[in-house]
Amino acid sequence: MSRGGGKGLSLKDKLDGNELDLSLCDLNEVPVRELAALPKATILDLSCNNLISLPSDFCSLMHLVKLDLSKNRLQQLPLDFGRLVNLQHLDLLNNRLVTLPVSFAQLKNLKWLDLKDNPLDPVLAKVAGDCLDEKQCKQAAVKVLQHMKAIQSEQDRQRQRKLQAEREMEKKREAEQRAKEAQEREVRKREKAEEKERRRREYDAQKAAKQEMEKKTKKETVQSRKPASGSRPAQPPRHKHSWSRSVLRVLLFLLFCVLCTLAACKLTELQRQPLCVSVNTLYEDVLAALQNHKTLQNMLQHNSQQ
Repeated sequence: MSRGGGKGLSLKDKLDGNELDLSLCDLNEVPVRELAALPKATILDLSCNNLISLPSDFCSLMHLVKLDLSKNRLQQLPLDFGRLVNLQHLDLLNNRLVTLPVSFAQLKNLKWLDLKDNPLDPVLAKVAGDCLDEKQCKQAAVKVLQHMKAIQSEQDRQRQRKLQAEREMEKKREAEQRAKEAQEREVRKREKAEEKERRRREYDAQKAAKQEMEKKTKKETVQSRKPASGSRPAQPPRHKHSWSRSVLRVLLFLLFCVLCTLAACKLTELQRQPLCVSVNTLYEDVLAALQNHKTLQNMLQHNSQQ
């Protein structure tokens, strides 16, 4: 194995029981593939190297129980570092770590932890403590796990709140979309009703105009016929009235002539003339007839009273 993490001396030559010591090898990267081929190596010492970061597949070494990464230049741990669930002892002394990944809370078997000499976040540094002896390092493991679990729970709650907010936002968008669609349907319905009302008014107006035209035509027809038909009834009464006057005048004239003739035949010397004799005879006959008629009327009246 070369200093650059290349291949040279076999790792099996470094294996002592279940402990593999790769410290002071001037490593720049971790030979994950070779390590994965040694599941018996549950104790791994990578201290005093030039490691700046760990590859993501390093977290596949789930057989590790004890891991020493002290005195490197690690700036961060892989996000899924919590996959190393069998890890019980972790030494991160003298690195450049500021925070720990949230998945760190999943290291439920971690019993010992050293985070001294790292530029830790003040809150995390206070939780981790000094780790000056075995007891403090064990307490650091417990407290840091609790702290990371609290952070994980808070992130889970934030994630849940975010999801809830997104769901509510989605519901709100759906509700707004439904309201918009309902409004559009209402607008279309109103426009349709207005169009129908406009067409109905046009129909009524056309119908009224047609009726007015028919009425006007009928009136003009009646008026065109009215003078001929109206003058004829008006004239007969005037003609009849004039005729009655003429007849009355003729009758009065005849009566006047008769009276004059009768007076001349009765009072003048013309009474012996043949014409006057006839007139006088006729006059006497008429008087006799009238007297007989009067006598008969009196008798009838007398009989009706009895």
